[in-house]
Amino acid sequence: MDIRKITDSYAVSPQIAPEDVAALRAAGFTTVIDNRPDGEIPLHLHTDAMRAAVEAEGLRFVANPVIPGQLTHEMLDAQRAAIDEAEGPVLAYCASGNRSSILWALVHAGQMPIDDLVGLPAQHGYDLNHLRPTLERMA
Repeated sequence: MDIRKITDSYAVSPQIAPEDVAALRAAGFTTVIDNRPDGEIPLHLHTDAMRAAVEAEGLRFVANPVIPGQLTHEMLDAQRAAIDEAEGPVLAYCASGNRSSILWALVHAGQMPIDDLVGLPAQHGYDLNHLRPTLERMA
C-alpha cells in the first residue's frame, strides 16, 4: 500500500485491497473514499467488496467514482461532503492517486493558496499545474 499524505487530514493512494483496510484503521484513518469506477477494476475490488471490507473494520466508506475527463459538480460536492463529515483522517484512492489529488485540490479552491493546492500533491509526484486556471476561477 502506497499512502501519500497530502495534509494531516487527507491522504491519497493507488488502488487498495480488502486486506489493506486493517492497516488503514491502525494508521488512524476514519474514512475511505473510493474514486474508482467498477468498470476499471477486477470484481474483487469493486465498490461492494471494498465497502464490506472497510465497514467491517469500523471505518466509513464513501463511493464517489470519477471517470477521467467526466468530473461533475456533483462529484465535487460528494468529495467535499465526505471530507467535511469525516471524524478523522481521510484516505481517498483511485488508480494512481492522481484523481483523488485533483478532487482534493478542486474541493479546496478558494480555501487554500493555489500554490499549496498544486504544490502539496506535487511532493508526491502529482502534477496539477494544468488545474491552475480552474483553481483561479473557482477561488
